Parts: sequence; structure tokens; C-alpha cells
Amino acid sequence: MTARPASPARFARCTPLFCLLLGEPLAAADPQPLEAPPLVISGSRYRAPAFDLPFSVDRVDPQQRAQPGINLSEQLSGVPGLAIQNRQNYAQEPQLSSRGFGARSAFGVRGIRLLSDGIPATTPDGQGQVSSFDLDVIDHIEVLRGPFATTYGSNSGGVVQLFSRDGEGPPRLSGGAILGSWGTQRERLTVEGGDGRVGYLVNRSHFETDGYRDHSAAQFDKTFAKLTLNPDADTRLALIYSDLNQNDTQDPQGLTWEAYRQDPRSVSANTLRFNTRKTVDQRQGGLNLERSFGDATWQTTLYSGTRRVIQFQSIPVAVQANPRQAGGVIDFKRDYQGIGSRWIQPWDIGPGRLTATAGIDYDLSSDDRQGYENFVGDSLGVKGALRRDERDDVTSTSPYLQLSWEYGDWRLLGGVRHNEVAFEVDDHFLANGDDSGNVTYRKTTPSLGATYALTPALNLYASWARGFETPTLNELSYSGADGGFGFDLAPATSEQYEMGLKAMLPDGGRLNAALFRILTEDELVVAASVGGRTQYQNAAETRRRGLELGLEQPLDENWRLELAYTWLDAKYSQAFESAGELIPSGRRMPGIAEHNLFATLAWLPRKGLSTGLEGQWRSSLEVEDSNQARAAPGYALANWYLRFEQDLRPWNFSQTLRLDNLFDRDYVGSVIIGEGNQRFYEAGAGRAWFAGLHLEYAFD
Repeated sequence: MTARPASPARFARCTPLFCLLLGEPLAAADPQPLEAPPLVISGSRYRAPAFDLPFSVDRVDPQQRAQPGINLSEQLSGVPGLAIQNRQNYAQEPQLSSRGFGARSAFGVRGIRLLSDGIPATTPDGQGQVSSFDLDVIDHIEVLRGPFATTYGSNSGGVVQLFSRDGEGPPRLSGGAILGSWGTQRERLTVEGGDGRVGYLVNRSHFETDGYRDHSAAQFDKTFAKLTLNPDADTRLALIYSDLNQNDTQDPQGLTWEAYRQDPRSVSANTLRFNTRKTVDQRQGGLNLERSFGDATWQTTLYSGTRRVIQFQSIPVAVQANPRQAGGVIDFKRDYQGIGSRWIQPWDIGPGRLTATAGIDYDLSSDDRQGYENFVGDSLGVKGALRRDERDDVTSTSPYLQLSWEYGDWRLLGGVRHNEVAFEVDDHFLANGDDSGNVTYRKTTPSLGATYALTPALNLYASWARGFETPTLNELSYSGADGGFGFDLAPATSEQYEMGLKAMLPDGGRLNAALFRILTEDELVVAASVGGRTQYQNAAETRRRGLELGLEQPLDENWRLELAYTWLDAKYSQAFESAGELIPSGRRMPGIAEHNLFATLAWLPRKGLSTGLEGQWRSSLEVEDSNQARAAPGYALANWYLRFEQDLRPWNFSQTLRLDNLFDRDYVGSVIIGEGNQRFYEAGAGRAWFAGLHLEYAFD
């Protein structure tokens, strides 16, 4: 499908609203060239211009701002509606939320669908991780927010999809190294190439750091391999393999407000006593097959993998005397696999075009899970007696149908998805009772959207959908009677509304604006959090409303400005009781900032030289439901980068320098919601430098 052509003549005769947005007089001006909008598949599931789709979706191409390539936050900080925080803790995932979905996650990414080359990085229960993503091989990232995120199933408050590049062109060998503050270093080696029928890409990287905070050292190794085959003009096959090895990553955990103010880099005494840490070993393989049959397309993704995690927590010995306590050491091996398949069929019907997409997703995750005491005698931080032994299976089956109708200046998009998520627990450790059981959640979620083109350069749109969010396995684990499994927890259900505009500006600029409203019933909230165990309950109705603005605009041949602003008013709209305390309606939801602003001003004076400034402002964050504890204060940060590049074929060289937190501000970068010991606060990093050298050799 192609975008509607942007006629310079029609663009010159802009509508009064569009002229006002551009700050231009109503009289016709000299026509300016317009760039074609980027193509995406998120939301529609087939390649379509993001400009024409009736929802908020951004395509993020790899940014050349001298980033060290360690955290996903480096690439996604400039997406409106998306909040991503580097926790300075590599034993936990970055805090990631979309319009508030996922903000309450104490660890991992929760409530957002994560995919890499079509392979889910989110388990069927909604818990995900991005640490296995390889930023060295990214072609682009797509970020979907709003109502149409629900078309990806339960626990899809937003969607983040990574797409790796295909190996193509003459064989190339490249490598690089980055050094930085706190003993940080990273090296990579990449081999890639292709001839149109066969492409290959292999990347290997190593990272290690002493960490900004005490007890936050980490190291991990990643491998990524991709083989693409095009046996004929109608068929594409991609084979993908990745692995992550992360050994004994230290976990600095959170701080009380008093401890943070005294020394932001410190850790609690129990963190050191129990030597809190985490080891991860993950391997997965996948297959993507795409086959054209005339105008129709069949797409299928198969995947399978294993993930082993051993995590030592700081649960005191006295707490573990409770017979229902599962111990202070988590040890599980996860086997996961799945298939996603869809048929895309377009028809030209009279003056319009109808595209139907029908598919099904099936995902299975099976955990062999044990829990142990984190002490033996007087020795702390070691694996002790068995306290938990069970098998946890979660499956998700979701057929769906979407229809898109294009007619003149209108595009209508609607869909329906049936979600069925089943949990089954087989408890083998019966000394503290039998927690075996099962529960299945079912929900059908519709979506509907429309776009109208006021001009070829200005679209208005609106969309609506229903969604639902099941509890995760971790949220179920301790939320039942006497701390057992909470099989009676209900899923949270939501209704989302969005309206906005998308404008193509002269010289390749773009402006997106969106208003949204989200109403949620049976929101899962913390009922109690004691001794490392958190219990959840369905206790609240919430209301979220907000505004997103995104602007990309070249100022002249050498300067470029990018802005991303989010206003998000997220509150409990009904009173509820938590840990014996009444939470009145009107309280702010914790972990969600009301204001977020990210800006970049880039200068490219000549080919091979670029520099720029980044600014980030975030307002305060509440840390628990009552809003009585000290909120994490807002902050403003500035970063600077410089990049040189020399292209001396067959060699290519680049050098980078980056300074983060230029003014060395103390700030709380992320928070742990409802932490029972009041250790809510995780310090952001002070001033940091990163210097890198990269080279590439292309073989003829």
C-alpha cells in the first residue's frame, strides 16, 4: 500500500487550522517538498504509512547520538506517552510504562507487549524483559500507544517492537569499544553481508561495569545471529538466534528517603549482608516466514527458548520462619514457545480498498520453580533449605480479525480479538499446604478507529477500544488466603478513547498531537508488601487522561529540533482499602509523572561531524497509593554528545564522546512502588562520560 501523494499545490492552500499550527499566513506560500511518512506494521499488522493510521504509533530509527548501546532508554526517551527509566540496576529491567500501563511493576516490564522480530519478549501472563534485546542490530523500533495496543491481546497497554536489520551488501566486518564512568566498558564485533538471495548478520558483545551505586556491578554477554533467505520473489525466510549470559549481577535495591538524602549511592545493610544478586541464562531461536500469493500475504512466526534465573533477595531470616514464606532465593527454569500466523488479503472494491487480516497467536510458558532460604546457619546470602517447589504453566490463545477500509480521504480500521489466558499451578512442596490450582481468564476486545485527511499534509483521527489486563504469575503467587495463590483475582478491564492530528511539515518535519482518556475497573493494587512478599487485590477504579505532543523539524540545513511532551493525569476515581488503610478517591496513581518533556537540538555543520544537546524534565512521582510518603521530586537534566565519522572506503571510522547529567544533579531516577520497608527510591546517576571508537571494513 502506498501513501497518498502530498501535492505541493494543495499543501500551499492549507486549511486555516493547519496554517495556524505552522504559524504561517493564510495566503499561499512557495510550495515546500514533503517527505514520505515512515511505514509501520504495528496496529494494522501490514505495512502502512504511520501518518494515515488512526492511532499513535512512532517509528524510531537508530539514533546517532553517541549512546553506549546499553539500555533501551537510549533509543526511546524521545517517544511521547512512553516513560522509560534507567534504574542504574542491571539486576532489574528498566522501568517502562505507556500512558501509565506498567508503572506499578516492581521488577521486569509489566503491561506492555514487547516483541523482537515478531518473537514475544513478554510471557503469556504479561511479564516481560528487554535485557535480551540487542541494540547493535536494530533496523528500527515501533512504539504503539492507545486503544489499538489492545489488538495485541491481554496485558497490552502499549506495544514496543524491535526489528533487526537484514544482512545485505558486500561482506563487512565491524567492531567497536566504549569506555565510561564507573569502570564501564563495552566491546562488540559484527559480521554481515548479503546478495539479495541470502543475507547474514552475526553480532557478539560484552559489557561490564562497577556501577554508579554501591553493590551494582554487572557484566553480561550477548550473541545475535540472523540468516535471511529469499528463494524467489514471493518468499522470505528469516532464521534468528540470540542468547544472553548475565552472571552474578549485583542488586543495590532501593533506599529510604533519609538514606537517599544522606548518600544517593549507598545501599541498605541487608543488601550487603545477603549479597543480593541475580544470574540469567537465556537462549532462544525463531523463524519468520512470509509468502505472497498474488495480492495476499501469509506470515508466520515460530519460536522457542529457555530462560534460567537465580536471584538472591534480602528477606530477613526471622521473616522466613513463617511457614508460608517461600524463601529468599528464587530459582526457576522456564521453557517457552509459540506461534503467530496471519493472512492478509486486500481487495479493490469500486473506488475503495478493503484489507482483511485474520490470524491467531498461541504462546506457552512453563516454569519449573523452586524457592530456598537465603541462609545456612550463620552464613547469609547462600542457598539453604527448600521452601517452594512447583510447576507453573501459562498459555494464551488469541484469534483475531481486523478490517481496513480506504475510500477517498477516509480510512476506517476495526477489529476484534478473543483472548484466553490460562494459569495452572502444580505444587510439589506440601509442607506448608497445597497451592495447586488453575484459573482461566477470557475476554473479547473490540477496537475501532477512523482517519480523515483535511489536506494531504494534515490528518485528523479518532479511535476507541476495550482491553483487559490479567494478573501476572508473580501477582497471583501470594495474593490468596494465608499467602497462597490468588486464583480469585480478577483481570482489570479498560475502555480507551483517543483523538488527534498528524501533520507533515515542510523540509521533512512532522507534528503529532493526541488527546486520550482511559477508564479502568478492577485495577490491581498492592494490598500488602512485607518481607519481600507483595500481595495484590482488585480494589480500585482509575481514570487517566492526557495529552501527547511530538515534533521533529529541521530548522535549516544544519540544525534539527525534536520535542516530545506528555501530560498525564492519572488518579484513583474510587476509594479503596489497602493494607488496612483507606485510600480516598482522587489520589494520584504512584509511579506516573504528570509531566514529561524530552528535547534534542542537533547541529550537523558538515558531513561526518554532529553534536547536540539533550534536555529532559520530569515532574514528581508518588511512591505509594495513599500519597503520604515523600514523593520522588521532579528533576531537569542536560546531556551533550559529539560524533566524528571518516569514510575512507573500504574503511569507515567513527569516534564518539558523550556527557550525561552535565550539571551533576542528584535525582531519583526510578521508584519501587509500595515497598514494605519504605525503600522506595532508586538514585539516578551523577555526571557520566562515555567515549567510543568504531571501525568497519567492507570487502569488495
